Amino acid sequence: MRVTSQRRRAAGTAAAIVLLSGCATSMTGFTAEEGGYAAGDDSVVLLPEIERTEPVELSGTTLQGQLVDITDWRGAPVVLNSWWAGCGPCREEAPALAAVAERTSDDGVRFLDINIRDGAAQGLAFEEQFGIGYPSLEASDGAALLPLRGVLSPTATPTTLVLDAEGRVAGRISGPTDESTLRGLVDQITGT
Repeated sequence: MRVTSQRRRAAGTAAAIVLLSGCATSMTGFTAEEGGYAAGDDSVVLLPEIERTEPVELSGTTLQGQLVDITDWRGAPVVLNSWWAGCGPCREEAPALAAVAERTSDDGVRFLDINIRDGAAQGLAFEEQFGIGYPSLEASDGAALLPLRGVLSPTATPTTLVLDAEGRVAGRISGPTDESTLRGLVDQITGT
């Protein structure tokens, strides 16, 4: 019995490593050997206002084929999350993101996902499965991520960035998040 349990754990660990290695893809497409990837470390960073840089300018086409430009959202905090449908940690955190988006919508917080790998059909199926009610940019070519380079760049998948009402990167969660962590970061940035 003990040997069986150990074998199951080993098999589960091996499966998790394979699954996570699929998620451990840099948002620019580089591999670890090419020097373009840093694993999500579950860190949460909040930048003081004085350390926040210029506002982010990010636009693109959503999975539904609509144009979105976050400069139109100035005056509201924005949560950006990188993901793709086959990423285990992305699937794990999706319900938390959907819940926080729903709970903060009356406070004016906007959410935008950045799908780094999937086509529209696969991405939309993911959104439906997890009840995602906000848009996702199609960013499989990596171009949508270029404006996010610099301070607190997203370097792992998933990564969640929170922009303040002026559009400046104010916080980052590296790796999958949960409801409490994300809501706490959003509340700190919005002062609620």
